[in-house]
Amino acid sequence: MGDENWNAGLARDDGPIEPVDLRTDQPHPARVYDFLLGGKDNYPADRAAAELGMSRSPEVRDIALANRAFLRRAVTDVARSGVRQFLDLGTGIPTSPNVHEVAQSVYSGARVVYVDNDPIVSAHARALLASAGTTNLVQADLRDIDAILDHPGTQRLIDFREPVAVMMVAILHHIPDESDPRGIAQRLMERAAPGSHLVVAHLGADLAPEKAKGVSAAAAQQGITLLPRDRSVIESFFDGLEMLDPGLVRLPLWRPNGPDDPEAGDVAKVWSYGGVARKP
Repeated sequence: MGDENWNAGLARDDGPIEPVDLRTDQPHPARVYDFLLGGKDNYPADRAAAELGMSRSPEVRDIALANRAFLRRAVTDVARSGVRQFLDLGTGIPTSPNVHEVAQSVYSGARVVYVDNDPIVSAHARALLASAGTTNLVQADLRDIDAILDHPGTQRLIDFREPVAVMMVAILHHIPDESDPRGIAQRLMERAAPGSHLVVAHLGADLAPEKAKGVSAAAAQQGITLLPRDRSVIESFFDGLEMLDPGLVRLPLWRPNGPDDPEAGDVAKVWSYGGVARKP
């Protein structure tokens, strides 16, 4: 990945980023996820955390892959519906094809703002940001909605008077209840124009209760918040919105590319929900 302390002066709308210790001796969700997806931007601590999670539920890697496949299908469908701008929250380390690549395959002028609070994501976003002025990265905490929406980097590319797709794929289960994940989703959609979409993927506690508890406990051992939730709780994130068919379902069941779509994932192995809703 390069130097652990980087100082490339990544150009952002609020100035260069200062050198940051990436603490590669500690696991981080973005790097753990990268390992599960077969990426190379991870370290022994991340691989150990992933292996511990898989020891509690071998399907953890299947879920990670199903998340990415769901994201690609959702972005494609939303872009085909006419949405031309995307706000991807908790983007993690860029993995191709990413949101901008998928969206721009439908509409070449699609604009994407990626949001993450981790400097390692910023480091890897240097190549991503080189894309013809249609993508940007905002380094901010998901819980600080105003900082995200009012950031110059967001304002430059996202016009909230027009429909926007708010992407929250595999991020809300990292937000504890006291930080009000439902409120975060609602506040984001309050600022969005009619015709905007909310895309959510979230681990389902009620789909595999014992495995969910085991994976959550394993993550806690590594200092990572990971909270699978019941379907009824995840549904509440979409309050006030119109769910698109087929509703909130296991990830492989959300509009697969045919009855035998190999990328969608194995329903029996994927205990995670996905859904897309439209703001009326």
